[in-house]
Amino acid sequence: MHDIKAIRENPDAYVAGWLSRGVAEAQQVVDRALELDRELRTAQTTGQDALSKRNAASKLIGAAMAKKDMAEADRLKAEVEALKGDIASAAEVEARVGGELRDLLAAQKNLAADDVPDGEDEAGNVETHRHGEPRRTGPAKDHADLGEALGLLDFEAAAKMSGARFAVLKGQLARLERAIGQFMLNIQIDQHGYLEVNPPYLVRDEAMFGTGQLPKFEEDLFRTGDYLLIPTAEVSLTNLVRESILSEDELAEPMRLTALTPCFRAEAGSAGRDTRGLIRQHQFSKVEMVSITRPEDSETEHERMTVCAETILKMLELPFRRMLLCKGDMGFSAKKTFDLEVWLPSQNTYREISSCSNCGDFQARRMEARFKRAGEKKTEFVHTLNGSGLAVGRTLVAIMENYQDEDGRIAVPSALQPYMGGLTHVGGAA
Repeated sequence: MHDIKAIRENPDAYVAGWLSRGVAEAQQVVDRALELDRELRTAQTTGQDALSKRNAASKLIGAAMAKKDMAEADRLKAEVEALKGDIASAAEVEARVGGELRDLLAAQKNLAADDVPDGEDEAGNVETHRHGEPRRTGPAKDHADLGEALGLLDFEAAAKMSGARFAVLKGQLARLERAIGQFMLNIQIDQHGYLEVNPPYLVRDEAMFGTGQLPKFEEDLFRTGDYLLIPTAEVSLTNLVRESILSEDELAEPMRLTALTPCFRAEAGSAGRDTRGLIRQHQFSKVEMVSITRPEDSETEHERMTVCAETILKMLELPFRRMLLCKGDMGFSAKKTFDLEVWLPSQNTYREISSCSNCGDFQARRMEARFKRAGEKKTEFVHTLNGSGLAVGRTLVAIMENYQDEDGRIAVPSALQPYMGGLTHVGGAA
């Protein structure tokens, strides 16, 4: 969400900022926002003036009646009634215009941080570093072929009961997926200091609005009755501080939260992409990291969070690279994003496995999440950050492809073997 006062004070910055993020109608948006802002403030002033006059006239009615000046009392009563109409009219305008202004601003992307590169799409992203050597020799079968050949990955059975973009994992492969999630969760809790949370998977519209999924991306969500299924635990974890005022002591160290949850995405905007395999599913598991910080701490926390995600890939000995996303490729709520991309031999390229974003105060404004510094009366909005630590299904894909052998088996990374009862290969004996 955006601060209309900031737009009023520096409209050109918002025009330039939104243009750089691909909002072609940025000038019209700013012009309309300022127009609505003027109408809103006029209606508020009109209503306040009418209320003040009504209160004054109401006091004079008693004085006039005490003097038995009934004519003056009647005149004042008529004036009060007219002012009541003016107050109601101003309130109606204030509600209508205020609602339109909120809807307009709620539909606009966050502004990018100063050090985010320009660019229209992923071609403008900047690689910052790599870790590990990509596998370019040996077998490079697609994970879907590997899993089906082992009899442990069944897309046909999933399609019969649920349709496309679902999968059934069986036996050792199902255990490997479970091991990956537990391993990730334990590392984020025990080594990186995140607090484990088991949050709701069904949330109300207000929660989705708070983190920016609504109103713009409703087509990507699954709705069930009065609730929506979470597309990521970011929604549940970040909303834990909605409509609250934290003390500065509570944020002396960033509030760090993590959860391993199923996630549900309609993938409405990705028709035709990754329709086969586990890359883009309607249902998948993910370990999510969320941090709540003071404004001055969010940039440092963003780097720390990204390193926490990188640690998982290093421990699993998977080659990856870090990308700084350009303005045109960032998510709606982000002001700065690092993507981690893991090497997939079958595609001979890197694919996204984690996205870590600093949202600044954008989500906090939508959620009314604030904190108060010691000795201060004024409150400030917190900063929120979120990142994948990691996507479980995509990590499974990376392990299957990078650890495959000539016999079609999948070696179990040493870090995961304790979670697999000592099993060293999927598709073969221990």
